[in-house]
This record gives sequence, structure tokens and C-alpha cells, in this order.
Amino acid sequence: MGVTRLKRKDRRNKTVSRVEVQFLKLGRNIELGSRSQMPKKSQITKNDEILNNLAASAE
Repeated sequence: MGVTRLKRKDRRNKTVSRVEVQFLKLGRNIELGSRSQMPKKSQITKNDEILNNLAASAE
């Protein structure tokens, strides 16, 4: 039996769930200490920095 192709909706769900899991893994388990710091070039770190700058300028 051949491999069946996923319908577009299922393909989207598959990729969305994979990205969500990756995001949750990155967002959790951040503790104080050098080994568990997020990488400087991580997109989440960049987003946090931008949001903090916007919040500071709004005050």
C-alpha cells in the first residue's frame, strides 16, 4: 500500500503543532544560571527585547 498524502488541513495542523511544541519547549524551563540561559540570537530573546523597549517608551 502506498503512502497517502495528507490533506492540506492536516499538513497545516502537523506543522502548526510542531512549531507550538518547539515554542513551548523554548519558553519553559528557563532558570537562573549560565547553562539554562536562552541564546542571545534566539528569536524569543529578540522579541522580548523589542517588547521591553516598546513598553519603556510607552511610559
